[in-house]
Amino acid sequence: MNIAIFGANGGTGRLLTSHSLDAGHTVTALVRNPAAFPFRDRVRIVQGSAFDPAAVASTVQGADAVFSALGAHSPFRNENVLPRAVPLIVLAMQQAGVRRIIALGSAGALPGALDKEPVWRRWIVQKIVYRYLLKWPIHEQIEQYRILSSSPLDWTMVLPPVLTNGAERGRYRIDGEALPPGGNSISRADVARFMFRQLDDPKWHRRAVYISN
Repeated sequence: MNIAIFGANGGTGRLLTSHSLDAGHTVTALVRNPAAFPFRDRVRIVQGSAFDPAAVASTVQGADAVFSALGAHSPFRNENVLPRAVPLIVLAMQQAGVRRIIALGSAGALPGALDKEPVWRRWIVQKIVYRYLLKWPIHEQIEQYRILSSSPLDWTMVLPPVLTNGAERGRYRIDGEALPPGGNSISRADVARFMFRQLDDPKWHRRAVYISN
């Protein structure tokens, strides 16, 4: 399978690249700085930005599926990464006839994320964390969901809570309606493994899915 990866040089993107290569897939990665990408000798590199339509189109050309691990880096300013990049990816996929995309999201992308949590926790997260501490990243994730869900693609958006750099445990909980109760964090290693498994699993086509420890 030919896999295109956006955000390949980030923490989750590197794991997705590794899983894809280990499974024998051919990978095309869009990266700004190939010299800093540890898999540069094993993948097809497109050097450039996810905000450049030509670079995005080159990345998805010939792909069977797309991973996106793009996201904002700072919670304190509006970087506008996903609202700019995701429409370009969707358009390029449509033009190239590529239908499958698995995107890394965030639990805050949808309003019902905390429906299975106690009222006091919902209040703290929604009124303080989402409104002030993570205002801009949450805004970007809301926009990513809106763009993907209004597209004709076979999309899946994976919605974790706080990501950690811990080891892969191989155990996680998933839910299509809200974060599993008490799901405060999960390792990006487990999230990347779940995302990779969605390549040939249609269960979550055109749906968002929550994942937590």
